[in-house]
Amino acid sequence: MEFWQYIYSQFNPVAFDLGGIKVHWYGIMYALALIVAILMAHYIVKKDKMGIEADILDNYIWWAEIGVILGARLGYILFYDPHTSYYLTHPWQIFNPFMDGTFVGISGMSYHGALAGFIIATILFCKKYKVNFWLISDIAAIAVPLGYIFGRIGNFVNQELVGRATDVSWGIYVNGVLRHPSQLYEAILEGLVIFLIIYFYRKYKKFDGELGILYVILYSLMRIAAEQYRQPDVQLGFLAGTSWLTMGILVSSGFVALGLFLYFYRLKQSK
Repeated sequence: MEFWQYIYSQFNPVAFDLGGIKVHWYGIMYALALIVAILMAHYIVKKDKMGIEADILDNYIWWAEIGVILGARLGYILFYDPHTSYYLTHPWQIFNPFMDGTFVGISGMSYHGALAGFIIATILFCKKYKVNFWLISDIAAIAVPLGYIFGRIGNFVNQELVGRATDVSWGIYVNGVLRHPSQLYEAILEGLVIFLIIYFYRKYKKFDGELGILYVILYSLMRIAAEQYRQPDVQLGFLAGTSWLTMGILVSSGFVALGLFLYFYRLKQSK
């Protein structure tokens, strides 16, 4: 286990260099996440004969991706960034990848913000193109968690969102501290497990939108479970003077409540 525990000291986060432009494994993983999600969406639409044309689906993917990026960044600014007031008064800085003239990229994304942005973009798309919102959400519920696996692996190779200190044999040393590889826990719980549940349950769904709503509930529950092993955001720490409440748990709990409300609302509508 020694190689595994010290893998960060032996792993180069940069995959290759293109004429001075460094391509990180992190970026490659996120590109794979998007590609896998798109391929799964097309596969499931064709396999289950959902009646959505390929060009409509491709067009929707662009809308969804823009919603995800905007929502993820704005969600981070609102919920996690300690300089929220600065960004709200200087909104042009939210997506500024330069600092003092140096390209540093954009860091700080919130998954729940991405989810909110995704939902808003989907609503707008469906209104414009007269597409069934609930059916689209079911497609996304199958495609997204599969791609999400690669996203969390990207967090792992980028040495971010690290786990809490531990003494388990499979822990990873981060700056001299043995920690849970919580990113991989999340890849399994929030990605693989949710994908398998929804993929095999889809044949038994009772109404359009059930899979999408189940995804929101399942993701939030899995996130709450994973937060027990994930180090709280350094700028926030534990909330309300507790030793257990994190922003991830708080926001996830809100989405569980929202998901349950929508589930019973749609169930009642379907009857």
